[in-house]
Amino acid sequence: MTYEGDGDGGTSIPRRRRIPHYHGDRTRVLFVVSAAVLIVAQSTGADLPLSTAGSVIAAVLLVIAAGITNPDEGWIHWLNAIIAVWGTLLFGMTAVSRYRLGAHILDSSFIYVEALALLSLIALYLTTRTIRGFRLRPEHP
Repeated sequence: MTYEGDGDGGTSIPRRRRIPHYHGDRTRVLFVVSAAVLIVAQSTGADLPLSTAGSVIAAVLLVIAAGITNPDEGWIHWLNAIIAVWGTLLFGMTAVSRYRLGAHILDSSFIYVEALALLSLIALYLTTRTIRGFRLRPEHP
């Protein structure tokens, strides 16, 4: 691994390596943002398709998944994909159903649910790209 440093043996920071098709860093950010949106939405009284406990547990799971996401472990990206599919289906179906029932587009509950659906959808895309990249990697780097 290449290191950037001051050349005198002081503190060195590993140089960030570029891994083709790895989008775990972006997925991590989307999961943490989604967790924050869940907590804010629930604490402001938004009508979410989860109970208060369900929202907090989902936020905790999102942050844990974000925290353990890394480019060396393939299994976490499969877990991230499952989480993203769950979020996309849950919040996407809720958003569409509410809109069809006449929810106002500027209603805060609708905005929170729609935002969570879109964050999950983007996370799903990036996670799928990462899984694809793992499958394209040579067996012995």
